[in-house]
Amino acid sequence: MKLKIFLGIAFWSLLLLAGCNRDDISFESPTQLLRFSTDTVFCDTVYNQMRSETYAVKVYNNENKDVLIPRIALEGGSGSLYRINVDGKVGTSFENVALRKKDSLYVFVEIAPVANAPEAIAEDKVVFNTPAGEQKVTLFSVVQNAEYFIQTGENPVTINDNTTWTKDKVKVIFGNLNVAEGKTLTMEKGTKVYFRKNSGMNFEKNSILDVKGALGEEVIFRGDRSDTKYDTLPANWNGIKMEEGSLLNMNYARVFGGNVGLQLKKNIVEINNTIIHTFQNVGIYGIHSNLTMNNVVMNNCGEADLAIAAGGNYTLNYCTLANYWNLNPSMSAFGIYASDMWENEDGEPEIGDFKLNVNNSIVYGDTPDMISINKSNGNILAFEYEFRNSLLKFTSNSGLTIGNTNTANEDPKFQNYFTQKMNLRVKADSPARGKGVGTNNVTVRDIVGTLRTSPITIGAYQYQ
Repeated sequence: MKLKIFLGIAFWSLLLLAGCNRDDISFESPTQLLRFSTDTVFCDTVYNQMRSETYAVKVYNNENKDVLIPRIALEGGSGSLYRINVDGKVGTSFENVALRKKDSLYVFVEIAPVANAPEAIAEDKVVFNTPAGEQKVTLFSVVQNAEYFIQTGENPVTINDNTTWTKDKVKVIFGNLNVAEGKTLTMEKGTKVYFRKNSGMNFEKNSILDVKGALGEEVIFRGDRSDTKYDTLPANWNGIKMEEGSLLNMNYARVFGGNVGLQLKKNIVEINNTIIHTFQNVGIYGIHSNLTMNNVVMNNCGEADLAIAAGGNYTLNYCTLANYWNLNPSMSAFGIYASDMWENEDGEPEIGDFKLNVNNSIVYGDTPDMISINKSNGNILAFEYEFRNSLLKFTSNSGLTIGNTNTANEDPKFQNYFTQKMNLRVKADSPARGKGVGTNNVTVRDIVGTLRTSPITIGAYQYQ
């Protein structure tokens, strides 16, 4: 037994000694230029005091020898808004960086603007100095001035006075932001409201959200990651919740990328010239509310673009409700889901009067039945729905009665319904052209300001 232990110790000692006495690796100066995975890194738009995501640049040694890169550094030095990580170390300048033959290394990049950094385009370069020559990789980002609303602990931040937001500073919300009972929050044109993950807004009873966007200066509601890939991803924030008796007026807004966009409960709401898209569950969820939508575009919501429960009055004029949701095929992906019943917080069913009017609109997508209207058994309350001069997709199993002024199950021929290049204007041979009848003071022009002249196109966009 002792002999076995002795032999084992001897074996591992020899192995360790052999490893320690191997020849040292010899690194030489590069004689060829290095190769990079990219020559420009476009970082996420960032806000004062917030770090961006981390981006990577891969550096390749194409030579058949191990090289030592004399220097890798940020051109802006210690005053740069950027930081780099080379070989596991963070800083602005590194010397004698080893790179094995036919191998590569990562240089990780992030931008972290300090407090009160000026709003501007932030540009710097990572400089690689070798005997073969100087090479540079450009770093590019946009820094925006921001105002933060940060929840600490269990209590949300609350706006207790009538308040107006402007485009001067991006509003970044961490956690939940409340608007107190009876108070008004006005958002002027160009205002940007960005939400951290799992964040949202809540408007208490009898408060008001007044969104005053303009064409080309829409008010934006989205997650706080503004890299373009997040434009097409849901569940980046929770949503905007309107409590009973609160009012919402929204004109020229873009609302996208969350769980539920607008949550309504016994509210009066008017939404004009607005795009709502890419929500994990529902774009607009209305419970016994009074909602009017004019020139509204909706697309790509997991359960439904518009979901209605417990009745209410809902009117859609010249709207385009598309749904080409493809992230989870088990979800229903309706254009409109409507029911006169709702199960309240106590688990008790509530049934309300129901009225839905859809005029000069398109409801179309991948789901065979894009409209689901459900009446509760035994409901003796008013239950009305009517579609006029609209293009609708549904099957005979839907039970819908739509009348002869509508177009059934014809492809509206959108320019591009994919969210990445979402363009829900229709093509020249679209059956939506020439089917519009009448306008109101809002829809006399379409969502981009084009005058609706004969023949009028149904949906949010007039064909030009």
